[in-house]
Amino acid sequence: MTMPDTAALLEDAADRIADISRADLQIMLRRAALRLRNASAASMDDDVEEVLRDLVGELGLTRNDTIRFIVREWLEKNTYLPVHELDEDGDVDGNA
Repeated sequence: MTMPDTAALLEDAADRIADISRADLQIMLRRAALRLRNASAASMDDDVEEVLRDLVGELGLTRNDTIRFIVREWLEKNTYLPVHELDEDGDVDGNA
């Protein structure tokens, strides 16, 4: 996400609205407007949307994070991206 997360900053500002300076609030609102203006939702067919909603609930992620996860996994599986490799000296769970 962004550094720091714009949504988290806005939520924090809403919780302490009396303590936020006008200048800081203007900056946060402009950032939010810019993100909304540049955001485009990926529209899916109804059957895909239904499965995506189920997966969002199962993974506990947002819709966008779930789509990012699916795309990354697909790109790695089909060798478009390098697979995340484990450190040889690192600890792993399970048995081999």
